[in-house]
Amino acid sequence: MNKKHRRTLAAVFAEPVRSNIAWRDIESMLVAAGAIVEERAGSRVGVLLNGVVAIFHRPHPEKETDKGAVRSVRSFLIAANIVAINENGSIIISEER
Repeated sequence: MNKKHRRTLAAVFAEPVRSNIAWRDIESMLVAAGAIVEERAGSRVGVLLNGVVAIFHRPHPEKETDKGAVRSVRSFLIAANIVAINENGSIIISEER
């Protein structure tokens, strides 16, 4: 993960929940974390990461993701055992499920 991906991951886990994260940054961060992203019908995007599947709705016409979608991405990352990043920029993966 590069610095921008790490910042995006930190923003997803930030409190209070942010509503100004660009969806393309979230999608790029997911791919950098090892996710497979697949276009679906309409504005939907399927994401597979560590055996966990989620369907997200790409925001339009605005480019920023709303708070509810950020919460959904956060929940998805937790379900996929991605919980944070360490000071070296490596993903911290939880062993719990």
